[in-house]
Amino acid sequence: MASHIVGYPRMGPKRELKFALESFWDGKSSAEDLQKVSADLRSDIWKQMSAAGIKYIPSNTFSHYDQVLDTTAMLGAVPPRYGFTSGEIGLDVYFSMARGNASVPAMEMTKWFDTNYHYIVPELGPEVKFSYASHKAVNEYKEAKALGVETVPVLVGPVSYLLLSKLAKGVDKSFDLLSLLPKILPVYKEVIAELKAAGASWIQLDEPLFVMDLEGQKLQAFSGAYAELESTLSGLNVLVETYFADIPSEAYKTLTSLKGVTAFGFDLVRGTKTIDLIKAGFPQGKYLFAGVVDGRNIWANDLAASLITLQSLEGVVGKDKLVVSTSCSLLHTAVDLVNETKLDAEIKSWLAFAAQKVVEVDALAKALAGQTNESFFTANADALSSRRSSPRVTNESVQKAAAALKGSDHRRTTEVSARLDAQQKKLNLPILPTTTIGSFPQTVELRRVRREYKAKKISEEDYVKAIKEEIKKVVDIQEDLDIDVLVHGEPERNDMVEYFGEQLSGFAFTANGWVQSYGSRCVKPPVIYGDVSRPKPMTVFWSSTAQSMTKRPMKGMLTGPVTILNWSFVRNDQPRHETCYQIALAIKDEVEDLEKGGIGVIQIDEAALREGLPLRKAEHSFYLDWAVHSFRITNCGVQDSTQIHTHMCYSNFNDIIHSIIDMDADVITIENSRSDEKLLSVFREGVKYGAGIGPGVYDIHSPRIPSTEEIADRINKMLAVLEQNILWVNPDCGLKTRKYTEVKPALKAMVDAAKLIRSQLGSAK
Repeated sequence: MASHIVGYPRMGPKRELKFALESFWDGKSSAEDLQKVSADLRSDIWKQMSAAGIKYIPSNTFSHYDQVLDTTAMLGAVPPRYGFTSGEIGLDVYFSMARGNASVPAMEMTKWFDTNYHYIVPELGPEVKFSYASHKAVNEYKEAKALGVETVPVLVGPVSYLLLSKLAKGVDKSFDLLSLLPKILPVYKEVIAELKAAGASWIQLDEPLFVMDLEGQKLQAFSGAYAELESTLSGLNVLVETYFADIPSEAYKTLTSLKGVTAFGFDLVRGTKTIDLIKAGFPQGKYLFAGVVDGRNIWANDLAASLITLQSLEGVVGKDKLVVSTSCSLLHTAVDLVNETKLDAEIKSWLAFAAQKVVEVDALAKALAGQTNESFFTANADALSSRRSSPRVTNESVQKAAAALKGSDHRRTTEVSARLDAQQKKLNLPILPTTTIGSFPQTVELRRVRREYKAKKISEEDYVKAIKEEIKKVVDIQEDLDIDVLVHGEPERNDMVEYFGEQLSGFAFTANGWVQSYGSRCVKPPVIYGDVSRPKPMTVFWSSTAQSMTKRPMKGMLTGPVTILNWSFVRNDQPRHETCYQIALAIKDEVEDLEKGGIGVIQIDEAALREGLPLRKAEHSFYLDWAVHSFRITNCGVQDSTQIHTHMCYSNFNDIIHSIIDMDADVITIENSRSDEKLLSVFREGVKYGAGIGPGVYDIHSPRIPSTEEIADRINKMLAVLEQNILWVNPDCGLKTRKYTEVKPALKAMVDAAKLIRSQLGSAK
């Protein structure tokens, strides 16, 4: 039996790629140094899969930033502002598109479906000249071959690529991106022909858009594109891979009748209904790549259950046409459990990271062929049984409290307009109040202090003293800049989810469970393995300490329940919303303790609310109901005069604006600086928003420092659609990844711009 991996993490087991990239960007190492680290990582990945017995090993899933950006480079679809004319795209142009440079901003970045990974959004229109401008796919196939490993080159499929793109600035809204298919297919043909010539016998085209709700015209685009590619694909085995959800029945029909395609890949972990479609009819003689090993989570597979699923599919498609696969790329999971030397042995036995999932896939394929590794299967069954019966997993009182929430609504009793009046009496803020999102730069020194405290190299007294000094520095900077509502800078926090998880029960933590979020940036999601509760206050000491250093309002900073859920590896033995309600109750306790501690402005970040939205529209309302309810639970008990803020980032909010209003926060700050004020269009279209709102006025994900005029221009655009008494002025996200040399001038420009507009509004009266 054959086995297949859709894709693999590229950062390296100890984030080797991250450090190589950042060293290169800082000018501390050469392009050759970066390429050497990359080649070593690729070689290790290919050899590891080969040694594990995987038959279909992917190549071209490695990237220096993002696979969609790699496709943009392959197609030569570089926006004109980066000055690329022709030839092969170099690292300078490539990284300028991803990160911007001193003179031009980066391309937009957005969430990859409902994951915490971000891709760089192609900017397309009728004027784009496509050319074969990056030979990466072919080069990496040859590189693997030279190492003695036969791979399956992976490309983002042409239709998904166009549907994941956006219209370039100035392009008429009526322009249909799919009309560019005839222009990009010739480049795909060149790439495929070159892969064939290099000896490839299989090719994988990722077309994840198949799982979305697509109308007929879009489905026809797939049929047309593959009919056009058919002659080029002839002589190759072609796998079209889908993932992240059930595939709708119409899309299934279109997919399984594509010309020139020999194999179809499905996510059978999230796509449980897809199994019914396969059983009802699968094209004869074609391969089924069955994604039964979860690429999105870190729990060990239930091998016995997966084997039953596979055996039932074998009866439909035939023994020689069934391939055991991961549900999606393993990019979304941690790299290797071997590096977790401190993780509790019991919990560790319940887990499988990418390297272990490769072994699971191979073990299932062998078992299907009648060569079961009995000891491996027995150990797996024992681990699952220990997880089911472990007393660490269940807490009766938490279960009862969460169950009791279901029938009621949990809203603050007063309308938002009356609350804002009560808050203004207390806070006395100017119009266009300025604030930041929460974090300030995390310096090397600060990280060292936290590391040494964790390793017990410095005393708690020394640690608290160092953190207090850092908070004082951040407070003084904000007062000097004349910011209206201050933050303490979060110097005590490593990560906005991990920090809370470490103080809640039911969470476990890894040392090297890093997952790529974007570019070189990685997150280390906590593992929620059991019922969640809050043993004691988590942030009150630091927030009260910071408030005592200033007369200005100081925000208490919390991460919201939906974000803690969406940015963790969540237990898969109960519905997600039940876990979310448990977290909401823990955060509610914290909010009420902050209020008692004298904190009058409390920000509960729901950065990941939109990203958890299911991919299929039929499932939206159920998710939004419990997600919004969870947020309201956290703050339904505070006084009218306590101002509740929330922050959201990297999302297309327009389709969920009514749910955002229903969250009933007093002030919401939203990332929109890279998306070209897409958010504001929703207010132009007449959605009335009565609470405070701060659409980010500059992009913190780029080192570029905006001018006062640029920010003032942004504020004016916002004032064209929002009332001046509800508009806040803030950066679009936290500042922890930036340097102080960037933060201070950018914030000064922001405050100066707010003051400039205030004086203009004052004189206009």
